[in-house]
Amino acid sequence: MNEPTSPTTHFGFKSVPAEQKVAMVADVFHSVAAKYDIMNDVMSMGIHRLWKRFTIDCSGVRPGQQVLDLAGGTGDIAALFSKRVGPSGKVVLADINESMLNVGRDKLRDLGIINNIEFVQANAEALPFTDNSFDIISIGFGLRNVTDKDAALRSMFRVLKPGGRLLVLEFSKPTHDWLSKAYDVYSFRLLPFMGQLIANDKESYQYLAESIRMHPDQETLKQMMVEAGFAEVTYHNLTGGIVALHRGYKF
Repeated sequence: MNEPTSPTTHFGFKSVPAEQKVAMVADVFHSVAAKYDIMNDVMSMGIHRLWKRFTIDCSGVRPGQQVLDLAGGTGDIAALFSKRVGPSGKVVLADINESMLNVGRDKLRDLGIINNIEFVQANAEALPFTDNSFDIISIGFGLRNVTDKDAALRSMFRVLKPGGRLLVLEFSKPTHDWLSKAYDVYSFRLLPFMGQLIANDKESYQYLAESIRMHPDQETLKQMMVEAGFAEVTYHNLTGGIVALHRGYKF
């Protein structure tokens, strides 16, 4: 009689047991945390800052609101939200990775942006918050690293207030063939090289390039959000679809 097989998932282009992915992704981000901001600026030529500002502008955030920034890492998005919600609001910066969370906490403290930010180590698939807690949830460049994306989206839906909005900023599928080909050359040749040169970590950036290709495309992610319960789901392509911002509401 055959032994039952464990469910598998992808880690980049590799197939791995699902229960091992969290630890494997954790190792990647423990490794890159210290150089994460520098690499973001180099990899995107600083354009990631424009993508994040566009996300905030599309959030409709208002003073006094409660915001959850998932996979908040080194705090770029949380810092922008912090200024918008003001002293009467709150931003919870949540990340599953302790190293990334520590870098974010230290960075925001150094910038003096700390009074209305709370730091929580949390798994997006099982958020440790009560139902209907947040006016806005954002997850920037983190959903593709989640093992069970459907469970994570359902968890986000649960903790979002009725009338609240989810924003998913993530790498996606370029809308033109020529751009897709150029992006492949950049991702699989230049990106690992820069990872080795700047962060002394070629393998982690090879994984990050592969994880982008394995992430659902724009329409697939839109449907996943609908199936998780979100309404009026739309997306906006940025930089030719290299990145997309998905938005959905809880009614």
